[in-house]
Amino acid sequence: MAKQPMLKFVSVERDMPEKRAAGARKQDFGEIYQEYAKAKAEEQASRCSQCGVPYCQNHCPLHNNIPDWLNLTATGRLKEAYEVSQATNTFPEICGRICPQDRLCEGNCVIEQSGHGTVTIGAVEKYITDTAWENGWVTPVVPAQERTESVGIIGAGPGGLAAAERLRAQGIQVTVYDRYDRAGGLLTYGIPGFKLEKDVVMRRIDQLEQGGVTMKLNCNIGTDITFGALRGQHDAVIIATGVYKTRDLGGEGATADGIVNAIDYLTTSNRLSFGDTVPEFDSGELNAAGKKVVVIGGGDTAMDCVRTAIRQGAESVKCLYRRDRANMPGSQREVNNAEEEGVIFEWLAAPAGFVGNPVSAVKVQKMRLGAPDVSGRQSPEVIEGADYNEAADLVIKALGFEAEDLPTLWGSPELPVTRWGTVKAEYETGATELEGVYAIGDIVRGASLVVWAIRDGRDCADAILTKFAAVNKIAAE
Repeated sequence: MAKQPMLKFVSVERDMPEKRAAGARKQDFGEIYQEYAKAKAEEQASRCSQCGVPYCQNHCPLHNNIPDWLNLTATGRLKEAYEVSQATNTFPEICGRICPQDRLCEGNCVIEQSGHGTVTIGAVEKYITDTAWENGWVTPVVPAQERTESVGIIGAGPGGLAAAERLRAQGIQVTVYDRYDRAGGLLTYGIPGFKLEKDVVMRRIDQLEQGGVTMKLNCNIGTDITFGALRGQHDAVIIATGVYKTRDLGGEGATADGIVNAIDYLTTSNRLSFGDTVPEFDSGELNAAGKKVVVIGGGDTAMDCVRTAIRQGAESVKCLYRRDRANMPGSQREVNNAEEEGVIFEWLAAPAGFVGNPVSAVKVQKMRLGAPDVSGRQSPEVIEGADYNEAADLVIKALGFEAEDLPTLWGSPELPVTRWGTVKAEYETGATELEGVYAIGDIVRGASLVVWAIRDGRDCADAILTKFAAVNKIAAE
């Protein structure tokens, strides 16, 4: 008998997990949302309408079976809910924390469209898998038999790790190479702890290693090992490096001291959470304490920077974005969280240059939205004579990321890349024109979402397994 019948959206209101008070949460880097209690998770899951065409599932890059695991949660069958969730998603507890559900599953929920408030899909997903960890339901992969095929994966971010887990489950020998000292990529060093506490990432990496995945860290392709040598050691190679080159700013004074890249700033802060000593923080170079901070950009990385600066004790934190709030690419939830914590947003404002060295101010141009471009998005235009200077001791550039020049870095001119520097590969399989070489995630798509990297990693692993099966069949004949 069901503990909690479904279709309760008419009688039960949407209720997010309790959020820690802004005054308390900005004192530390702990996650800001409390965990659902069992009864609350069941109650909120029961709001699902179990619609015939689940738009939530269709708009999830992984096509997670969301209605099924909501039903199982509502009826108290939590272990089964975890098994259904894990079947399509390598890291559901991570997606439950950092996916922009308001733009994906929750934003397309049928009952949201009818005015009843979306089901809290992300919070329930997080609850399911956190409970699974607490109860020991999450276990390392154990292949039925070991195989001789070997795959090398360049990049220990979400895409590379998702591919590693799927290949290892089938007995493939997997080695992951990463230039950082810890695996996880942006999950480890790019996303702050208040969105994703680091033990959540580390336990997944530990589990992969327990399952037989080999991690070779502090390893730079092209320096410590050549790309050609790597191809020679493995039957297939997956490029999953992500994109780390920061889009830059021009203008007068753009090279002044005190103007820093978002990735350097966030990496420093995350290293501190591991207890590392970071000279750039100790010197004040990448430390916002006591400073007037200006962050330039409107995406999720900008939101991570402004909220990190608040926690470091900045005197003030302002975010400049050249469009208005409605056109901001970052999550509106994150904008709200930042405002609650004291961040000031300067909409329709763009940098025109910088004053001083070290920097003392940003020259700001006021903007207005003009005619829409070919995509329908309105283009910002400068309002003449409306310039002003915004005082700043630390300016953080959060303008997005581009691909590094991999053919040059790796000494591999044969690697096929687009004019944007991304690797040319099939989206469906990750296959490139080089035999046995695949590429996935941001290094193919450009800067995108973690959930897309996971999807690409799983799809690529499946394509490699299919290729190995075909080769083995030919060999057997």
